[in-house]
Amino acid sequence: MPNYDYVCQSCGHRFEVYQSMNDAKLQDCPVEGCGGTVKRLLGTGAGLIFKGSGFYQTDYRSDSYQQGAKQDSAAAKPADAAAPAAPAAPAAAPAAPAVPSKSGE
Repeated sequence: MPNYDYVCQSCGHRFEVYQSMNDAKLQDCPVEGCGGTVKRLLGTGAGLIFKGSGFYQTDYRSDSYQQGAKQDSAAAKPADAAAPAAPAAPAAAPAAPAVPSKSGE
C-alpha cells in the first residue's frame, strides 16, 4: 500500500496518508477548524534501492535472462577455439656485426 501526499487548498497544510490504491481520495483537511478541501499531489512512486558499491542495469536481470546469457557465451567459446590459429613464424636472429680479428688475418 502506497503513501499519498496531500495539501490543503485553504491553510496549506501538507500531510501524508498510508492508504490502499482502491481507497477514495481524501476530501477534507485534517486540521481542526480548517475544513478546507485537500488535493492529492503527484508522487514519484517507489524509490530505487541502491545496494553495494554501485548500480548497474544488469544487476537485477531475471534468472531466465541470466541463464540465456550464460548459454550464449558458452556457445560462442567453442566457435572461437575452433578458428585456426595463424602459424607462428620463427623469429629471425639478428646478424652479428663482423669484428675484425687482432691477428691481422
